[in-house]
Amino acid sequence: MECTLSEGRKTHCWMITIKAEPKHKMGPWCPRTIVDPITAGGMMFIKQQIVPIDGPFVKNSATYFSDPKWSLYDPKTGTIKVTDSKQACEMAARPDVAPQYNNYCVECLASYMGPDFQTRYLIPVQPSKAKSKQRPDPFSGYGVAFNGVKFDISAPIGAILGAHTLAPVDACGGHVNPHVGYHYHAALGCSQAYPSAASHAAIIDGYLIYARENADGREPDDLDECCGHEFADLGYHYHANLAAENDILHCLKGERGCALQGNQSQCDFSRRGTPGQQRRSSEGPE
Repeated sequence: MECTLSEGRKTHCWMITIKAEPKHKMGPWCPRTIVDPITAGGMMFIKQQIVPIDGPFVKNSATYFSDPKWSLYDPKTGTIKVTDSKQACEMAARPDVAPQYNNYCVECLASYMGPDFQTRYLIPVQPSKAKSKQRPDPFSGYGVAFNGVKFDISAPIGAILGAHTLAPVDACGGHVNPHVGYHYHAALGCSQAYPSAASHAAIIDGYLIYARENADGREPDDLDECCGHEFADLGYHYHANLAAENDILHCLKGERGCALQGNQSQCDFSRRGTPGQQRRSSEGPE
């Protein structure tokens, strides 16, 4: 369909519709007791490290963060406080975490979104280099993996930890918030590879993103500031950041499409900032 990109170029875009729930298994995210093993929880990206969120981590979180205010469990039973309802998720998965949900492990379920929830994306069929590097808006994120899962921007770790909350992602680098559904904060190989074994998604500017390593197992050494480069017959494309970076890419080189809001049928970049910011504000620490 016809579309207009972020710098005004008129072109043709794919319209892609995604659901709140992926086809692959989700979770686990939050452990339930302070003795639960690594297999019972997810992980977070903290200080450029992948940190497993298991029971012992929760038990020792005050020591890990050097902050005695961390207390996510009942000291008598060892039970970890986990958001276990849609209302709790909505109250905790936001920047201004409700006071009663400080010191919680935040876990949301895709089922909270309902079976009819969907998000529509317009992604250019033929990418076009932008005049200057761009950042994606929070609502659109970086694009859509070939398995129909949103590649989101970096998780706001500062806001999450500032409320003494944890918001783990699963082994695929994904979790759920009550406004987007399941989404990835890292490219960890769970998205379907198409058209080659290394390509995982169409980014919001139309360029493809590939695994961090080349087919020979080595990382490319000529990536630009946006994690992209030109290569042989592939043309310009991106390589995903390491998961611990908490940012799938650093920026975008092409003119962006968008995720459509409400009854929109076209991208509206003249007022894109405000709706995107409002949507992210309600998303919170997811």
